[in-house]
Formats: sequence, C-alpha cells, structure tokens
Amino acid sequence: MINIPTRIHGILDYGVALFFIAAPRIFKLTGYAANVFVISGIATIIYSLLTRFEMGIAHIIPMKKHLNLDLASGIIVAASPWIFGFSKIIFLPHLVFGLMEILVVIFSSPVPNIGENIRQQNIAE
Repeated sequence: MINIPTRIHGILDYGVALFFIAAPRIFKLTGYAANVFVISGIATIIYSLLTRFEMGIAHIIPMKKHLNLDLASGIIVAASPWIFGFSKIIFLPHLVFGLMEILVVIFSSPVPNIGENIRQQNIAE
C-alpha cells in the first residue's frame, strides 16, 4: 500500500493550497466557484502551519486531525458545484481536485518523522 510520508504530505499541502488560491485565475472562475478554492487554499495553509509535522511551525494540531481537515476540505471542494449550485457552469476542476485531495489523505501516514516527543504526542492523540 502507498504510504505518503508526512513531509511529502506537507509539501503537497502547501503546493495544492497555492494552486487553489490561483485556481480562479487559472480556470477564470468567479463567485462561489472561485471562493471555494480560495477559502480551501487559505485554510489549508493555516492548519498546515499549525500541524505537528515536519512542515508545521506551531505544532498544535495532531497529524490525524490535520488529515481529517484535509478529508473535509476534499469532500467540500469535490461536492461544492452541487452544494453551491454552480455545477451547470463548471464542476470538473472542483470534482477532480477534491477527489485528489481525498486520495492523498487515504494514502498519507498519520505519524510524522520528527522529534520523538512530538511523534509520541501525535500517536497518543
């Protein structure tokens, strides 16, 4: 089974977040179609900075909770065209990138390879 290390997961998080923030310009999106990507991108940067993993700074959020936030984000992004009613205008980027985010969660390790104290905190929670 694929096991994405938390360091690689973090790099993916920041890269995808920046892509999501740029997505409205890339896909020429407006309204809810744009806002879903931008809000998800900004949120991902914030909670990634707060996560207890190699790419985090504050080490407050356990990695398992981070993965749950990623999962929720992926579900919301994938379903957003139907939730917010813009599926007749555009849906494919949201569906594809939301599902990709979900797949990354499924294949990511919940335990980071950083200091033993932080590693044990992640395992305990």
